[in-house]
Amino acid sequence: MLSFRRRRAHSFPGRLAGAVAAAVVFAALSSTPPAQAQSADDEATQAPAERPAPASDIDCSGLPDHRALAAALKKIVTPGDTETNGGLGNNMWAVVVDRSGAVCTVAHSGDSFDAQWPGSRAIAASKAFTANAFSLKGFALSTANLFWPSMPRNSLYGLETSNPIRPEAVYRGPATSWGTEADPIVGQRIGGITLFAGGLALYTPKGDLIGGLGLSGDQSCTDHVIAWKVRHTLNLDNVPKGVSPDGDDNIIYDLSVDPGSGQTKSASGYGHPTCSPGATEIAKNFPSTFPTGPEE
Repeated sequence: MLSFRRRRAHSFPGRLAGAVAAAVVFAALSSTPPAQAQSADDEATQAPAERPAPASDIDCSGLPDHRALAAALKKIVTPGDTETNGGLGNNMWAVVVDRSGAVCTVAHSGDSFDAQWPGSRAIAASKAFTANAFSLKGFALSTANLFWPSMPRNSLYGLETSNPIRPEAVYRGPATSWGTEADPIVGQRIGGITLFAGGLALYTPKGDLIGGLGLSGDQSCTDHVIAWKVRHTLNLDNVPKGVSPDGDDNIIYDLSVDPGSGQTKSASGYGHPTCSPGATEIAKNFPSTFPTGPEE
């Protein structure tokens, strides 16, 4: 699908970082015995004083509500389709946070919370928080751009420990509310830092930075592809400047192995591993198929 958007040329001076290889590890999911699950739900219902209060200064104006986010997500994601977005063809989670990092909206493309990886709900929220937290009005960084700088011996090594996620907020039930308008993380600042692809900052057509978007549920490169398309669909991709060769926050595939040292390096200093040939090609074509900039 082609999109007719105004493109803007930007430039950014690249900088080199150190070199080391890394792998993304997914944790196995476990189920809670029914009695314990009921106990957790009872606690959430019967002890409101112990539950985190919603952020009092949350500002979701200009951001998609649940219906709009879910509609955009389902427009982009077709379960079982491994061609359109690359990857595994999974259902997905999407989370939007405001500029302060408070969760505004949570949605999933499947019919229930377990139609996509349940563990990816927290990852999507963390990606949204990360992209928003490390972007500015005049400069965007996607979570994909943060992968290489956060590797050992590089300038942002250890960044993942800087804003720990709040598990007591993430795992409150009932689980059937996850991804609905009643999702218990809505209104919460749950934090979390995720340093692989799938998180993007959100910019209005006027160029104001108003929050972040996180996608999770597939290979991380496909998470980025879907996040990019969802952001474009919402017309929140007027990115001012970024580290990619096109001057935006697109994923950069420039990791290589130095033949002399045998070490992995990134020419730009902001590289990300490839996941699948399909996802790589789709992202490389974004300047023409899904360009950043306000809709005209």
